Order: sequence, then C-alpha cells, then structure tokens
Amino acid sequence: MSVNLATKPGSVEHRERDLYETAVEQYHIAADAMGLEDSMRRILAHCQREVTVSFPVEMDDGSVEVYTGHRVQHNNGPGPTKGGIRYHQSVTLSEVKALAMWMTWKCAVVGLPFGGAKGGVTVNPKLLSQNELQNLTRRYTAEISFMIGPTKDIPAPDVNTNPQIMAWLMDTYSMNVGYSVPGVVTGKPIVLGGSEGRSEATGRGCVFAIQEAVQEIGMNLTSTKTVVQGFGNAGSVAARLMSETGSSVVGVSDSQGGIYNAKGLDLAAVSAHKDRTGSVIGFDGAQDVTNEELLELPCDILIPAAMEGQLGAHNAGRVTAKLIAEAANGPTSPEADAIFRENGVLLLPDVFANAGGVTVSYFEWVQALQAFPWTEAQVNERLQQVMSKSFAAVYGTAQKYRVHMRTAALIRAVERVADFTRVRGIYP
Repeated sequence: MSVNLATKPGSVEHRERDLYETAVEQYHIAADAMGLEDSMRRILAHCQREVTVSFPVEMDDGSVEVYTGHRVQHNNGPGPTKGGIRYHQSVTLSEVKALAMWMTWKCAVVGLPFGGAKGGVTVNPKLLSQNELQNLTRRYTAEISFMIGPTKDIPAPDVNTNPQIMAWLMDTYSMNVGYSVPGVVTGKPIVLGGSEGRSEATGRGCVFAIQEAVQEIGMNLTSTKTVVQGFGNAGSVAARLMSETGSSVVGVSDSQGGIYNAKGLDLAAVSAHKDRTGSVIGFDGAQDVTNEELLELPCDILIPAAMEGQLGAHNAGRVTAKLIAEAANGPTSPEADAIFRENGVLLLPDVFANAGGVTVSYFEWVQALQAFPWTEAQVNERLQQVMSKSFAAVYGTAQKYRVHMRTAALIRAVERVADFTRVRGIYP
C-alpha cells in the first residue's frame, strides 16, 4: 500500500484552539448526557485556585532572567489535588487549567482519592544548564510552596521534567518546613522513596488499556500494526510494550519528526539512533515523515503520546486506525471525537488511557506515607487490575448512555466528583 506523504493544508489548525475551552466543552457534553443539575454544572466547570508567579533566576554567566510559572488546582473535593509540572516554552495558564481539569476526571475515572491540579513554567529547558535548571526549579518551588504538600497538593513529573527535578522540588520544600517530606511529590528517584515501576507507568497503563479494548472489539494484537506519535517516556515505553505483545510498530516520532517502515521498526535500534543523534529521524531503513503525516499512516492502532491538540476536524477523517489510545493529554478535539465515532473508531480517552502514571503516583504516595516499599511486580499487577476494572466501567457506561468512550469516561468521573461535592456541601 502506498503512502501519500504530501503535506496537508490546515495542519496547524489544532494549535489555534484554546485548550481550556476544549476541556470545558468536553465536560459540558458529558454533563448534558447525564443530566447534571445546573448548580453542580457551574461548580465543576471552574478551577478552584489559579496561581501565576513571575520569579528571577540567576544564570551561569551572572545575568538574571525572569520566568513565569503557574499552579492550578481544579477541585479538591475527592482529596488532595494531584498533577504534574511541565517545563515548556508553550506553557500558558489556559493550558494548565485544562490539564488540571482533566486530572480531576482522570483520578476519578480510576477511583483515586485525589482531585486534579497541574503546574508549569514557560521555559525551554533544553537551553538551560543543569545548574540553571536547578535554580529555576528551586525558585519556582519556593513560589508555590504555600499551596503544595503531602495532604494538600502533590506535584509529579510531566513534559520535560524528571525524577531529578522532583528531587530538587522535594528538597526545597523539605528545607523550608525543616524536615524531610518524601510524600510532597511523586516520580522521585527510588533512593528518595520513589516507586518501582513509576517511570514506565504511563506507557504500561496505556498498553493495559489497549489489551482490554482489543478483547472487546475482537482484534488480534499479533496481527496489528501500531503507530506511536511521541518517542519520549510514555511513547517509547508504549511502543516497546506493544512490540512485546506481538504488534508490529511501523511508525514513531519525536518533536523533530517521524519515521515509517511498513514491515516494522527495530525499536532497540531506533532508541540507540535517537540517543546518538538526538532524534528518530534519519534512521536507516525507514522513511522520514512529519508528525502530521505520521498520524495518517496505515495502521490498526494509533497511540498519540506527544503534545495536546494533534487530532482535529482537519485530519481526523484521514486517520486509518480503528483503535486510538491517548497516551498524551488532550490530543483530540471534540470535532475529531465525533468524526471517529461516525467512522467506527474506538478511542480510549486520555482521562482513562494515560491514567497509569497518576495511578502509580498514587501507589508511590501510599508507600511514602507508610514508609513501606512495594516490588515492581506488585505495582504492575495492581496497575493492571485498576486499568482492567476501569475499562469495564467506562465501556459499560458508553453502552448505557450510547455515547463514545470519552463522554462515558467523563460521565463516570463527573458523577464521582459531583457526589463528593454534594456530600461535603458548601462552606460556609
């Protein structure tokens, strides 16, 4: 089968849509389907707390740069808020608000005792030295320290952040309160109380979700072709695990572009090539494609594992996959959701499909509070149980309300958060 690699017009349409508007629109679609009362609809449509900080950072050459960061808590009805911190040059308050709302629904879908939060700093961390990155992290932590804590709001890694950054965040918070508080963050290095299995949790949870879905739709994984957009932590793990299940991974990409081989990719060789060159593009034996083209490659399973806003009305009709699992946050617009449903595509939404990361973050938080570590086998087994149970619940809701899986997942989540809100009441 030939592949048309011509650049499609309108490929940047998805970048122009306000992400928070998308999140609220998705929420209202679910609220309509479940008949949510007006007062509760208004409460859950807003973020409870939004903080924006501007702070100076001393650079290696002695100069000072000022950066802007955000921390948003959407809803603390279910318990402490939980959500990652990202470092990226495109971070905006609107983006962080949307991600915080999605985190509330994500935690509720899989039954975690957390509300949703998110944080971010508008910066390109690849332009900073390790020392400058540490200075930025510690100052940002100091600016938001009043609103985080192991029983208040628990940050975690996200785009361009990692266990080392979480270690600096934990140390800064701990120094300010005067004692070590490992439970203030998750995604920490193992030596500081991190959890076995956490680094692979998002990608592994996504594959667990796919394994549940293919049983429902009668798809044999060993005869499928998979495309993964994004070859970072979640995407590379998902690609490797899909290959281990017997699926042929024919396309992967990173921020610079993608590669395609209809006969399948040698993922170990691709990883080695990326480590050596900084990108998957230019890999010998594969054809270079753009990230936009990658989404439209011939495949059975598509895993968007990059940034938000990748699938919209401009390209959804050209997606060939029959199963889409969102390892990224917010890659699909409501218009694309409607197109996929009309075309018979089963889409596993982000608030379910990438919930493996926050689920194992919850496990890490529990281990920190108990000072009792679990083995990686225990973590993975419990994660699979959560994903299996959650898929059955979301799929059943989709059948009951005759809606697609995103709306079904949001119905499940909104029902749970609304119940917490009703029982707790309004203070004062």
